[in-house]
Amino acid sequence: MLSKRIIPCLDVDKGRVVKGTNFVGIRDAGDPVELADHYYKEGADELCFLDITASHEERKATYKIIEATAKQVFIPLTVGGGVNSCDDVAKLLQAGADKVGINSGAVRNPKLIREAANHFGSQCVVIAIDVKRIGKSWNVFVRGGREDTGLDALEWIKQVTDLGAGEILLTSMDADGTKAGYDLDITSKAASLVNIPVIASGGAGNCQDIVDAFEAGADAALLASLLHYKELTIAEIKQKMLEAKISTRY
Repeated sequence: MLSKRIIPCLDVDKGRVVKGTNFVGIRDAGDPVELADHYYKEGADELCFLDITASHEERKATYKIIEATAKQVFIPLTVGGGVNSCDDVAKLLQAGADKVGINSGAVRNPKLIREAANHFGSQCVVIAIDVKRIGKSWNVFVRGGREDTGLDALEWIKQVTDLGAGEILLTSMDADGTKAGYDLDITSKAASLVNIPVIASGGAGNCQDIVDAFEAGADAALLASLLHYKELTIAEIKQKMLEAKISTRY
C-alpha cells in the first residue's frame, strides 16, 4: 500500500504566503522559504507553491523563491500558477520544481496536458482543478475561482487523466478555508473515477477531517491554514493517521 501524503500548500502573492476563505479575504501568513523549510523539518512529504496572481513581475519573484527553497528542502516540490505552455513548465522545472501544477491553462488548451506529459513525463504534470457545487454536480472554475467554465468537474477529471495527467489536485471552493472538513463527496467520486492520485484540498479543520479524506479515497491531503497558523503540527496529523491505520511516512 502506498503511503498517504501530507502536503503543506503555500499560496504566494508578491513574495509572501497568503491565505483566504472561499478564495477571498486574503491575509498574510509568512515568508515562503522559511515556511517551506519549517514544514520540511517537521516531516512534510511534499510541498506545493501556488502563485495566485502570476503576473510577469511576480513570476520572476516566484522563480527566486523556488530556487531558494530547492536549495534547502529535499522533498518533492509542486509549483503552479500562470502555466500556459510547455515553456512555462520547463522554466519552473529548471528553477527547481519537481512537478508543475496547471489549471486555467489546461482548460484553455487541453492539448497542453498531453504535450507536457509527453515532453516531461506524466509524473511532472499535476492538473489543479477548482470546483464549486452547482445544484447536484460540480463545475470547474478558473482564474483563481473567478470564472465558471461550465465544465462538469467529473467529466473534466476523466478527460485530463486520459490526456496524461499524473495527479489531480482537487480543491473544493465551497470548503476552502472554512475548516469544516473536505468535500468528501467530490473527493470519493473523483478517486473512484480515475487511477491516478487525487489530492484533496480545501476545508481541513482537524486531524479527523484529514483521516476522513484518506478514507474517502484521497491519496494526499493539502493543508494551509491549520499549519500556517500553528493550529496543528504535521507530527500530530501523522500520529492520528497511524492510530487510524492509514499508511504514512513517519
